[in-house]
Amino acid sequence: MTDPYGRLQYGVPPRGYADLAFLQHKIAVLKQDGKAGIVLPHGTLFRGGSEGKIRKGLLQADIVEGIIGLPSALFYNTGIPASIWIINKNKTEAQKGKVIIIDGSSDYKEGKNQNELLEEHVTKIVDAYDDFKDVEKYMRLVPLSEIKDNDYNLNISRYIDTSEPEPIVDVAEVKKTIEDLEAKEKEIDQKLAGFLKELGI
Repeated sequence: MTDPYGRLQYGVPPRGYADLAFLQHKIAVLKQDGKAGIVLPHGTLFRGGSEGKIRKGLLQADIVEGIIGLPSALFYNTGIPASIWIINKNKTEAQKGKVIIIDGSSDYKEGKNQNELLEEHVTKIVDAYDDFKDVEKYMRLVPLSEIKDNDYNLNISRYIDTSEPEPIVDVAEVKKTIEDLEAKEKEIDQKLAGFLKELGI
């Protein structure tokens, strides 16, 4: 709270989570046109309290260029998923007022104790990021107004829907199938009754 270097200009994080103190230190030592990528736990995207206030300040300052969600179990000694925050103190006109959000959580090579990002997965992330266009179920350019409406919560699932659509059920077709099965069942019952009659049962 009395940091002589003034690094915590967006707020003091709680004692239990120093992640956003680390992030703010990086921001403080960046040049005015500096850019940084920082790997942080997923919780930094949505935890409330003082962390929520810091996140709000960072977004209002429009220095968050991108958020990249990574798969779980990528790092030693932890299974939690991580994210990459891309900080840019000198956004282009096209980047201003927007945050690139990528959900890369499904692309990885599964390992026994640790998952791995292959070159193809990294290339997919980089190509989508550089292309600066929405990719269905993978990447969005999210306006800050939408993030504000979500109370500055950066949880990736709020912005990228990766769910699969429910299959459309043809009720008439299902009804016909049931009727056909019932007719076959009746026919089988009649044949069975005939066999049992012949056997004197």
